[in-house]
Amino acid sequence: MDRQLTLMVVHAHPDDECLTTGGVLARYSDEGVRTVLVTCTNGEQGDGEGGAKPGEPGHDDAAVAAKRLSELRESVSLLGVKHLELLGYRDSGMEGWDGNGHPDAFANVPVETAAARLAELMERYRPQVVVTYDATGGGGYGHPDHVQAHRITVAATELSGIPAKLYHTAMPRSSMKRMFEMMRESGLDLDFEPSDDFGTPDELVTTVVDVAPWVERKLKALQAHESQGDNVFLWRLPEEVRQAAFSHEAFERVLDRGDVSPIDEDDLFAGLRD
Repeated sequence: MDRQLTLMVVHAHPDDECLTTGGVLARYSDEGVRTVLVTCTNGEQGDGEGGAKPGEPGHDDAAVAAKRLSELRESVSLLGVKHLELLGYRDSGMEGWDGNGHPDAFANVPVETAAARLAELMERYRPQVVVTYDATGGGGYGHPDHVQAHRITVAATELSGIPAKLYHTAMPRSSMKRMFEMMRESGLDLDFEPSDDFGTPDELVTTVVDVAPWVERKLKALQAHESQGDNVFLWRLPEEVRQAAFSHEAFERVLDRGDVSPIDEDDLFAGLRD
């Protein structure tokens, strides 16, 4: 493939692409950047028919995977992603779930095995910029598949030697605090109270990209994953809260091979454009 500007985003499950990277995927696609989404698992441990959880009556792994991959393709179409690559590993489930012990679970795949496959994709697409989660799976989330996605992306970046820049998704603590304050002020009944260390320390955030014009595309992509009911409340946020929550996407730059980036960026491709 020619050496055009290319963004590769590595996520663990169908629907993960929307909230923290849906804006940059849509924005850069519209700008003519080649966008590549790599989804590591098929999402078998997601909600089944009627919201059935794994192990409950009505939950069928194969049916859940088929539904979630169909929803993923719709989301990708809405975001304008040019290339979708499926690694096809089995969803490990949340930390502590029975699915963690399945021998085929993504979290149990040797890092070098999965990293070699991802490195092959990097060889094919030759992305200058790669985005994935931090070592905690994204702001302390800790999901086994998110942590594994981080591990294989770091390993593949080193193995291939291709990406010029590697970023971790970030949720700045100050922004998260303000968002929850706005949600409470709007009268929303929250069943989750973030701790003081929830999210990414502000001092680690190097890059904030304005994606305000693409907020509605992000939300429509999220709605495409309708089978995952846990996301429903996000669709119903008041407009002011939605804009505050979704109009900017933040990142921590952890690799800059050419040392080309400014200290504070508003563009993942800063220093890499002609």
